[in-house]
Amino acid sequence: MLGYIVRRLLMAVPVMGVVALVVFSLLYLTPGDPAQVLAGDTATPEQIAKIRTTLGLDQPPIQRFGGWLWHIVKGDLGTSIFSGEAVTHMIGQRLEATFSLLLLAVVFSIAIGVPFGVAAAARRGSWIDGALTTYSTLGFSLPAFIAGYALAFLFATTLKWLPVQGFVPLDGGVWPWLRNLILPAVTLSLVYSAIIGRVTRASMLEVLSEDYIRTARAKGVAPWRILFRHALQNAAVPVITIIGIGIATLIGSAVITENVFAIPGVGRLTVDAILHRDYPIIQGVVLMLSAAYVLVNVAVDLCYTLLDPRIRY
Repeated sequence: MLGYIVRRLLMAVPVMGVVALVVFSLLYLTPGDPAQVLAGDTATPEQIAKIRTTLGLDQPPIQRFGGWLWHIVKGDLGTSIFSGEAVTHMIGQRLEATFSLLLLAVVFSIAIGVPFGVAAAARRGSWIDGALTTYSTLGFSLPAFIAGYALAFLFATTLKWLPVQGFVPLDGGVWPWLRNLILPAVTLSLVYSAIIGRVTRASMLEVLSEDYIRTARAKGVAPWRILFRHALQNAAVPVITIIGIGIATLIGSAVITENVFAIPGVGRLTVDAILHRDYPIIQGVVLMLSAAYVLVNVAVDLCYTLLDPRIRY
């Protein structure tokens, strides 16, 4: 098991190397001279030269990449062009909000999607199965920003049950923290839980047709034990896979959701950086999110081995 974990972590190293190369290239994929774009049309040659020096554009590409990568290894993501703050510090200030939102969205999605999918598979063709199909279609079709505005209008503006925007850190109290995150987390979980529910249903239907399930039923094993102890455990690999893949969907949707609900997270920081063409922040955020996604995939692979010890590759 330990050898497998080490191999998976080592396999992630070249992936992160390719990601770092792509992220570094973002600065040079912009049409025109990045320094000229940042300086504006009215900038003097001296100002443009200063920006080129700040970005390291006056150095050979290999030297720039090597220096940038060395700073990344040391935990230095550079300095914001406009604020002058360290990018690592700026991202660190926003991580709690984004991580809290994503964590709560994942919890909501699993809590809704998995039981819904199990129930739909156990009652195939019933109203529960039809409800899952309707919910999945709605979740796939409804854009995140429309769902966010609709939920905010209903529960915040009309009913006044929940705040419409803002974020309270966890040290400000569990309920204030949770109260400000319920609406955005539910908005994010609509699509994610629909996907999990559909995959869970399909995987459960396949497992429930196996001979050992019929044998368990013939022996009089309790239906709930067949569903959750025998069937769900063997159907969990595809579900875990879609949960891991869905993290990317959540990260992308979080950018929109944070702006809808005015949450000061990494998503809003990214939007502001794009609007201001603050390349060090953009590079730092993309690199950090890419690293997080690679680690999530490693964690998913490790979960496979816990669910099915036969998986060792």
